[in-house]
Amino acid sequence: MATVPRPAVGAYVCGIDAAMDVIGGKWKVLILWALDARPQCRFGELRRLVPGITEKVLSAHLRELETDGIVHRKAYEEVPPRVEYSLTQVGRELNAALKPLGAWGREHVPGAGGPA
Repeated sequence: MATVPRPAVGAYVCGIDAAMDVIGGKWKVLILWALDARPQCRFGELRRLVPGITEKVLSAHLRELETDGIVHRKAYEEVPPRVEYSLTQVGRELNAALKPLGAWGREHVPGAGGPA
């Protein structure tokens, strides 16, 4: 199993602390959700799937997720240039781990797609 390169051993209090370092913030989880819905996705498609995110933030988060081994970036040598993003195996495992959290949100948070 691949691991995400992170700070030195002992830098985290627990596994949740380490995971939150990888997915911290509002946008990264939504990017993961979008890539789960569309396994091969171009930058513009991702931007449309994650409403409200700016190009700058999306680009920065994609770079971070790529560095962490969560997202794979494939550049095609074409004119005009084409780049597609997809989840790595580690990214798919992370999404699977987040599914129960999404189910909890739908069930317990009003307006999240579940009972109020």
